[in-house]
Amino acid sequence: MTIASKKALLRKQGYKLVLTNGAVKPCTWLRKSLFNKGHCYKQEFYGIKSHRCLQCTPSVHYCKHNCLFCWRPHETTINKRMDAVDDPKELVKGFIQAQREFLSGYNKSGVDEKKLKEAHDPTQVAISLAGEPTEYERLGELIEEFKKRGMTVFLVTNGTNPEALRKLKCLPTQLYMTLPAPDEDTYMKTCAPLANSWDRILESLKVMRSLKCRRVIRLTLVKGLNMKDPLKYAELISIAKPDFIEPKAFMSVGYARKRLPYDAMPYHHEVKAFSLKLAELTGYKLINEKADSRVCLLASKSAPDPII
Repeated sequence: MTIASKKALLRKQGYKLVLTNGAVKPCTWLRKSLFNKGHCYKQEFYGIKSHRCLQCTPSVHYCKHNCLFCWRPHETTINKRMDAVDDPKELVKGFIQAQREFLSGYNKSGVDEKKLKEAHDPTQVAISLAGEPTEYERLGELIEEFKKRGMTVFLVTNGTNPEALRKLKCLPTQLYMTLPAPDEDTYMKTCAPLANSWDRILESLKVMRSLKCRRVIRLTLVKGLNMKDPLKYAELISIAKPDFIEPKAFMSVGYARKRLPYDAMPYHHEVKAFSLKLAELTGYKLINEKADSRVCLLASKSAPDPII
């Protein structure tokens, strides 16, 4: 696919594109929160207000993985150096403007007017959405620009660029790293990598351990694929020594529905059982859960207060 056709596909999927490689798309929980019909597990776990959360990426096309559980279209993925590095200040401006454009469509019956007004000034950003954020060379500057606005910053990485994590001069409020498998063979089947980055993921676990910010290991669990061998997961997690662990079910949404059967999505009780086993093996404690998101939160003995 050409870049133009990739962008057209993303727009069709509801993304607003910003500058060359940025993108914004509000999540389902922001919409639900505006109508007082629920909130994201991050609000439950960390106190993040769903209606004031901005979900964006500075590297929408670029990633080394084609994970089976990813809800994004693989057709738009590029595995090479980014063709252009957008200015961090302009990206932040563009992201917030794009979010406000989305919100302009919510002036209708049933919306919580107070929340809608607040949503125009986001207080939290999740740098995730699509692509791998660490492919963006000025990531530290981008984080700093958000923090200058008084926003908390959650950065989500797949761990394929340990050197990018190592050189971050401005750290996020909370760093997420997805650990996609308990071993290399399962990793290859789960992530269908464009370049085998298992050794780089292991290196990122080491880097993560040294970073002075809140740190979370995310497990996206798929029955019959990577939801197995909790002992091996525990051994890998011990390398990073994160503050929190989030075992979460793969969700059968978006393009993931074309790659995985619906029954590969674990029920919440299955995620919880796996989480309790992991807690037993790691010494972490189950401190929270959200059944409708099929996710649990485990905390280390030295973890900070989860509420930010």
